[in-house]
Amino acid sequence: MPKIKIEELIHSAAQARQLAVAPYSKFLVGAALLTRTGEIVTGANVESASYGLTCCAERVALFKALTDGQNDFVAVAVVAKAPSGATPCGACRQLLAEYAPNAYVFVADSRALKKVHRYTVAELLPRAFTGDALR
Repeated sequence: MPKIKIEELIHSAAQARQLAVAPYSKFLVGAALLTRTGEIVTGANVESASYGLTCCAERVALFKALTDGQNDFVAVAVVAKAPSGATPCGACRQLLAEYAPNAYVFVADSRALKKVHRYTVAELLPRAFTGDALR
């Protein structure tokens, strides 16, 4: 397992944030996903005028990683302009619970990148829905 370089992960998420496409809310979010092999995959939020079609930064990073054949994740960092950082939304929490259940989630305000809050996916989404419920 790679050593989690929190500063590097936060920096990568902050860089990804600069690529966000948020013409409606102006709420720019960047995410950086750390794989067990030490690779960092980034994503930024992309908005639509039809808000339901908007995709969060965490999901963009996760989808990029999954479709590139990565499926073992250690941590994700999320950076947004928010006083205590912005934790993943419910949809992102669900996908993280499915594809990165043991990952750490680090969040930081883009104006104070050194102040980082750490969570586990289970803390953010206790008793997550699983496919077992369908069996």
